[in-house]
Order: sequence, then structure tokens, then C-alpha cells
Amino acid sequence: MTEPPSPVAAPPSRDPIIRAATVGDIKASLESGWSDLWAAPAYGLFFGAIYWLGGLALLILPARFGYVWAVFPLAAGFALIGPFVAVGLYEVSRLREQRQTPTWRGVLATVWRQGGRELSWLAFLTIFIFIIWMYQVRMLYALFFGFATLDPVAFARALFLTADGWTFLTVGTIVGAVMALVTFSVTVVSFPLLLDRDLDVVTAIITSVRAVQASPAVMLGWGAVTAVVMFLAMAPLFAGLLVVLPLWGHATWHLYRRLVSFPPPA
Repeated sequence: MTEPPSPVAAPPSRDPIIRAATVGDIKASLESGWSDLWAAPAYGLFFGAIYWLGGLALLILPARFGYVWAVFPLAAGFALIGPFVAVGLYEVSRLREQRQTPTWRGVLATVWRQGGRELSWLAFLTIFIFIIWMYQVRMLYALFFGFATLDPVAFARALFLTADGWTFLTVGTIVGAVMALVTFSVTVVSFPLLLDRDLDVVTAIITSVRAVQASPAVMLGWGAVTAVVMFLAMAPLFAGLLVVLPLWGHATWHLYRRLVSFPPPA
């Protein structure tokens, strides 16, 4: 009788390895991020200024054209695209980690090359979520206030002194929190991962979600702290973003390096 063929061993998994995060990891990542910012402040100020100027535009232009209702949700949703703006900061941290000296030409070239890689698809996804967020806010505004264009004083009065205004704020906050949770989960390590490794965007997103699932309390706490700090940084005409964005960008890189590793080559 013919012997059955021997089973073929499955190839070893090449998926990223996730380590559960601790509060110590968050603290160490922030310390390393501050070290990077202090060692290369020009890069932090440059990318922080881009984010700051974009925030000012989102603050001024809607009010200038009569869309006062859009100012706050635009400012709140603006944080969604922060990880993409911070790509250059990830590169600075990556080079310093390898004991290389960052150069403007090298850092900007790396950022430019991402347009033809998987990272650009992840950026498209975050912008798409941002657009959905604004569409939801516009729909809620029409539902509670109609299609009338209100001046700033009338809008503030309707928002804070009427039942419809409070309901609008409550529902909008809940919707925004859900969308922020989804965005945080799919991007918290995927942006630096795609800069670091030649992987597909789906694998990067799954890895990011796995990192949140591995230690939900710590990671969601980190997300909540990030949201609060970003909000406070926006208060003085977005000027706080000049420091907060680069610090958080560098810290995100170091958190990724602490949580994600790869099996050794076969």
C-alpha cells in the first residue's frame, strides 16, 4: 500500500510581532521624542509650522465665507491628518536611531517618495475619514438648525442657549469620538510602520489595530491624552502645535519601535 505523502510544514509567519504597551512605554516614548526634538529642532519647527498654518487656514476661511458652524468641527477633525504631516518627523527619529545625521535633502526626499508608496493610501484613508466627519457635521447642522446661514453671535446663541444646540453638541461629540477611535486604531502605528517597512497598507492597518487590542487601556488612554493635548495646543490660534506636533510625532515613532518587531529572516 502506498504511504501517504508527508505533510509539508507551513512556512513561518512573517507578520509583525506585537508587544503589549505599558505606561512606561508611553513615558519612555515621550522622553525619546523630546530628545529628538531638542537635538533637531529645525525639523520639528518646520513640520509643526506646516500644521499650524493649515490650522489657521481652517480657522479663518470658513468664518470668512459665512460657514461659522464648520470652524469647530474642522479644528477637531484637523487632528486626523496629523500623523501624515508627521512623516518627516518619523524619518528624523529613524535616522537618529541609526546614529545618522538627518539632512534636509534626505528627509524631504523621503517624504516625497511616500506619494508612490502604500503610505499614500493610508493618507488617503485618513483624509476620507475627515471628509466623512465634515459631512456628518453638516447633516447634523441641517437637522437641528436648518439650512440658514447664521452669523457668529446668532450661531453661538443657538448652540449654547437652546435645547437643539445642546443636542447637536452631544450627538456631534459622540459621532466624533467614534470616528476618532477608529482613526486612532488604524493609524497609531501604521504610519511609522509603512515608513519603516515595505508592507501593504492592509497589513499595516491590521497591525495597528492589533497593537490597540493588545493593551486597550494603555493605548486608548494614550489616544485620549493625545486628543486633549492637541485640543489645548489649538487654543492659542493653533500656535501650540508648533511644539506639540513634533513632540508627538517623534514620540509616535518611538512607541511604534517599542511595540512592533519582526521575526528574524529564515
